[in-house]
Amino acid sequence: MGLGSTAKKLQKVTDMADDLYTKLNEQKQQLQELRDTVEETSDRTERIDQEQTEQRALLEAIAEEQGLDTDAILTDAVIEDAEAPADGESAESEQPAPDTTD
Repeated sequence: MGLGSTAKKLQKVTDMADDLYTKLNEQKQQLQELRDTVEETSDRTERIDQEQTEQRALLEAIAEEQGLDTDAILTDAVIEDAEAPADGESAESEQPAPDTTD
């Protein structure tokens, strides 16, 4: 085996190592970007949850001031949602056919 053949093999291994190192750095960068995105999303979710809690407290205070029963309103909303037609079912199928007798 000549030195030229060994040099070619060594160069090939070096090129493969460089490619692997480049890909590894790309993966590290993508992972860091993903971590940053997850952290931003988590922070945003916490802010939205806090705002929702504040808005709910305000709405309940307004409702109480107006003499409305928020528990009854929420219960009615849950019942209406449960009675709503499921996806794929049309609302027309639940309504009676019009009376066409004259």
